[in-house]
Amino acid sequence: MQFTVDREAMLRRLVAYCEIDTQADENSTTCPSTEKQKTLSARLADELRALGLDDAEMDEFGYVYATLPGRGAAAEKPAFGLIAHVDTSPAVNGSDVKPVVHRDYDGGELVLPGDPSVRLHPDRDAPLGECVGHTIVTTDGTSLLGADNKAGIAEIVTTVDTLLRHPDIVHGPIRIGFTVDEEIGRGADKFDVERFGATAAYTIDGGPVGLIEDETFSADSVVLTCHGVNVHPGYAKGKMTNSVKMATDVLARFPHDRLSPETTAGREGYIHPYSIQGDEEKTVVKILIRDFDTAGLATKENEIRTWAEAVAARYPGGRIDVEVIESYRNMREILEQHPDVVARADRAARAAGIEAKRGVIRGGTDGSRLSFMGLPTPNIFTGAHNFHSRREWVSVDDMEKTVRTLVHLAAIWAAD
Repeated sequence: MQFTVDREAMLRRLVAYCEIDTQADENSTTCPSTEKQKTLSARLADELRALGLDDAEMDEFGYVYATLPGRGAAAEKPAFGLIAHVDTSPAVNGSDVKPVVHRDYDGGELVLPGDPSVRLHPDRDAPLGECVGHTIVTTDGTSLLGADNKAGIAEIVTTVDTLLRHPDIVHGPIRIGFTVDEEIGRGADKFDVERFGATAAYTIDGGPVGLIEDETFSADSVVLTCHGVNVHPGYAKGKMTNSVKMATDVLARFPHDRLSPETTAGREGYIHPYSIQGDEEKTVVKILIRDFDTAGLATKENEIRTWAEAVAARYPGGRIDVEVIESYRNMREILEQHPDVVARADRAARAAGIEAKRGVIRGGTDGSRLSFMGLPTPNIFTGAHNFHSRREWVSVDDMEKTVRTLVHLAAIWAAD
C-alpha cells in the first residue's frame, strides 16, 4: 500500500498544539479540571470539521468526538476508535511552552536555549543515537514539551488527513476521541462510550517506536491525614502533638531500597509518596500505589495502614486516617478477552515496516479505564520520550511511523 504522509503539516500541528497551555489540576473538582484545556479541544473540533469530519464537536466537558466515515463496502464495518488526551502533566511547568525544532539531527548534544543547563545527549538518552538525520522537537528547557499527548493528537489528525488524501485506501468508519484530565487519572470520567460507538479503540499515547502496550499497572491512591493537637509552641510541653512529625515518622518507615519508583522497573510495583502539605494540627500525605497484580495493591495498602497505626500509637491525642481511592485496573484483564484487537495493532506495525514489540505501561492511560467501561483499548506508540520533563522530546520521523501504522491499522480493520 503506497501513500504519503505530510510531515511538515504534522510538525506544524505538533508545535501549535504544544504552545497551548493545557495543564490539568488535580486539586480542581471541575471537569475539565482547567478551562484552558477546552482551548485546544475547541481548536481540534474546528480542525477536524475543516478536514471534512462534519460531526466533529466538543462537548460541555471538553471531550471531542468525530467520525471519519468508511468507504464503499467497508462503510458498514464495525467502527474502531483512535484516542488521545489534550491535557499535560501538572508535575512540571507547562505554560509559555516554546518548542524548538532541530532539523537533520547530527547525533551530538542538544543544548536547550531557554536553560542551557538542560541538555540531551545519546549517552544519557540512548534513543537519540538512533535518530541521526531526524527532525527532533524539544522544549526550550524551561517547561515540558507536551508531546505527551500532543504528539498522539498530531498523529491522529495527520492519519485522518492522510486517509482523506488517499481515497484508494479502503477503511471502515473510524471514531476519533480527544479526552481531558488523563494526567490526573480522570480522562474517562465523562467519556461517553455509547456515544463514541466503537467496537474497540487505541490510545495513541505510548513511547518508543514499535511498542504496543496491552498491560498497565493496577492503581490506587492513598491519602494519609495526620491529626495532631496544636498549642502555642511557647507553652506546648506535654500538650502539643505535631502532625508534621507524625507524617514524617510514617514516611521514614517507607523502604529506601525497594517498593519505590526509583528502585523498581519492569513488572515491579511501588509505593510512591508524592505530596505532603500541612501544619502542626493537620498534615496530608498523598501516595500512589501501583502493582501489575491487582491483589498486590491490598498488600501494599495494608502495609501502609500498619505503619500508620504504629506511628499514631506513639503520639498522645493524635490519629492518622487512611483513605484508599481506586484509580484504575490492569487493562490486560479485559484485553486478554479480545486478543484480535491487540493483534491488529501488531500486524499494522509490521505492515508499516516496524518491528512490533509488546510491552507494559508503568503509568496510567485512558485505555485502562475505558477497557473496563466496555471499550477494549490497548496503547500504541507515539515516538516520544522523557514524558513529564523539561527534557521531553520527539522525532518527527518516528511520528511518521506511527501515522503509517495507523493507516495500515485502518486497512486491516476494513479487511478483517
